[in-house]
Amino acid sequence: MQEQQRDGIWDQIAGPWDLIIIGGGIVGAGLLREASQARLRALLIEGNDFASGTSSRSSKMVHGGLRYLSTGQIKLTMESVHERQRLLHEGRGLIDPLEFLLVSYKGDRPPAWIFAVGLMVYDTLAMKWQHQHESADELEMLCPQLPRDKLAGGFRFFDAQTDDARIVLRVLQEGIRAGGTAVNYVRAEGLLRERSGKVCGAQLRDQVTGRTAEVRAQVVVNATGAWADELRGQVGRPPRLRQLCGSHLIFPRHKLPVNKVISFLHPVDRRPVFAFPWEGVTLVGTTDVDFPGPMETNPRISGGEVDYLMEAVTATFGCLNLNTSDVQSTLAGIRSVLDTGKANPSKEARDEVLWNEDGLVTITGGKLTMFRRMAQKTLHFIRPSLPSHIRLERHTRALDAIQSWDCPAMADQLGLDPTLQLRLLGRYGHAAGDLLCAAGTDELTPIRSTPILWAELRWAARAEQVVHLEDLLLRRTRLGLLLPAGGLAEFDRIRAVCQPELGWSDQRWQAEASNYLALWQRSYNPPGVENSPFLAGIPVNCPTLEAR
Repeated sequence: MQEQQRDGIWDQIAGPWDLIIIGGGIVGAGLLREASQARLRALLIEGNDFASGTSSRSSKMVHGGLRYLSTGQIKLTMESVHERQRLLHEGRGLIDPLEFLLVSYKGDRPPAWIFAVGLMVYDTLAMKWQHQHESADELEMLCPQLPRDKLAGGFRFFDAQTDDARIVLRVLQEGIRAGGTAVNYVRAEGLLRERSGKVCGAQLRDQVTGRTAEVRAQVVVNATGAWADELRGQVGRPPRLRQLCGSHLIFPRHKLPVNKVISFLHPVDRRPVFAFPWEGVTLVGTTDVDFPGPMETNPRISGGEVDYLMEAVTATFGCLNLNTSDVQSTLAGIRSVLDTGKANPSKEARDEVLWNEDGLVTITGGKLTMFRRMAQKTLHFIRPSLPSHIRLERHTRALDAIQSWDCPAMADQLGLDPTLQLRLLGRYGHAAGDLLCAAGTDELTPIRSTPILWAELRWAARAEQVVHLEDLLLRRTRLGLLLPAGGLAEFDRIRAVCQPELGWSDQRWQAEASNYLALWQRSYNPPGVENSPFLAGIPVNCPTLEAR
């Protein structure tokens, strides 16, 4: 039971610790893994769920930052390209190559030759020549939905893609396997200070049970991402970050069928916009606008952002006659950048920032691709405060080597094809074999049109610190984004598989289901389409929510 797992963690939470990491996104997870593998006693706490902030709301890209070349960020692009290549090699089944079509229309500004130069530099940094020019006729063959009369040509190149929440969970599990401790729904309500004023720990509250603890460490790291200024405020520091919102529309694949990334400039402001395939659906994004606050874990796409993205869809895929009623779900995330006051949010630099303020070390900014490098930079930054016996290595892997199943014959006997085996190994790492062992009858089958197996639901409910139903359906799996109405039509079987593993009473299940559906309609259903066909005929007080 998950409650027993939490009790076991809480019994050990008093420490002592070398390092407390506040924040359970990809930056905190990467730091826990690097610290634990360096034999540091490391504790990670997350006030909500792991990856519940920016790290489950990205564009799912593991990229080298092609667009950063336009702002002269050559070093960032070079480092990102190298990390992308590392992740493609080490994270097979979790990080996959992704083909891009960069579409150029007649009269585009900047002109196509600018992108040609950028792609040459991009591939040179990767030491792998992968891009090529495509004529208008060739682009039409590759993507027939494009408006042929407007096409001037374009380019084909490669980056990579992942499930952002699953990479956080795998990195966390590898950190725990190396000796670290991580717990979600534990909030840092205050910072502990020495007489000198130096931060030396945190006051923690378990959001589930209400129990509290004062925990001390040699170093406290603020890895809360877009929320970093809130924790910095506890040491009297003024805000230095700019919160930006990036949102996506999610279409069923049959409504917007693309099999590669279609990248083009928005017809109004010439920002890059993408339509791309992911886990059986098509995402369109992203926006890049100031987030007015207040900060929240589950922001909602604004009506203006919906209009902006639909304008891009209409300009490029007008032949499909799509409108907002075709949108299955939405996804909005808040990210932070260093606020330099630029009028255009997209012009702010995306480099990470690292500060030590009265002993509170803040690491924020950056991007998903760079999580290993960010963790290493943080550890070297705090090295003077760490035990003298530890050794910090720069050439470590980003993900553990997973050669094969612990019992290869088991996967073969179950009839899993090699692609599915690789997917499970990539997403679950060392736990993939245990997931197969836990699978019930007929649970190694996908859930409707998604690539997610019923066995993945069972394993998440059993072993991945699920506290609320939203953890299970929005992050451990992505069913809440991939299925109509947040997966409501599958609730009966989801309940049959997961309720016994979670140890929830009928009353608890009913409450969790109601809360989840309210959250989905509030934060993931497109504004202005509450009567979407995806919700038609499925009332919120659906009988599947009633206690049996």
